[in-house]
Amino acid sequence: MTGDRTGTRAGRRRSRDLLVRALYQWQIADSTERELLEQFETDADYGKSDRKHFGEVLGFVLENAAALDAVIARHASRSLDQLDAVGRAVLLLALAELTHCHDVPPKVVINEAVELTKRYGATDSYKFVNALLDKAASEIRTS
Repeated sequence: MTGDRTGTRAGRRRSRDLLVRALYQWQIADSTERELLEQFETDADYGKSDRKHFGEVLGFVLENAAALDAVIARHASRSLDQLDAVGRAVLLLALAELTHCHDVPPKVVINEAVELTKRYGATDSYKFVNALLDKAASEIRTS
C-alpha cells in the first residue's frame, strides 16, 4: 500500500494525533466507531498514519471506556466530570496503549501523551496527565 506508515515512529505519532481528535469527537458528538473510522479515513494524515494502530486503539477505547475511566478515577486528583474532553481523550488513548499495546514502552506512552496534551489541552494540564499516567503505568505494567 502506498503511503503505509504502519510501524514507523512517525506513523504511530500521526495515529495518536488522529486518535485524540477522534476520541474528542466521540465524547462531544457521541459518534459511533464506524462513523469515526469513515470520517478519519478521509483525513489527509490518515494515509501517513499507522492505520492498524488507529483502528485497534479506537476499538479498544470504545469497548473499554468504563474500565479506563475507572483507572482515571482511581488516580485523579479531581472527579471525572471535572476533566475536559481533550484531557480525557489523551488519558483514554494512553491508558489503552498501556493496557493493550505491549510493544510500546510506558515511558513512550507517557511522553507522547504529555506532548499531545501540550498541543491540544489546557495550559499546564500536561502536568496532571503526566502525574496520573505515571501512577497508572506502575499499576498496569512495570517497565
